[in-house]
Amino acid sequence: MAYKITDECISCGSCAATCPVGAISQGEDHFHIDEDMCVECGSCQAVCPVEAIEAP
Repeated sequence: MAYKITDECISCGSCAATCPVGAISQGEDHFHIDEDMCVECGSCQAVCPVEAIEAP
């Protein structure tokens, strides 16, 4: 199961810049993680300033 970005996301882009496989992109309301691409490394969760990313 992939990491998930919640509605708490402020669209700062830190997670997308950190993702080693490019699985994170800007969505309609906030950033989104492509579940098929996510390698569950946790890099995105570690840099999120508002703790909007949930572990699998």
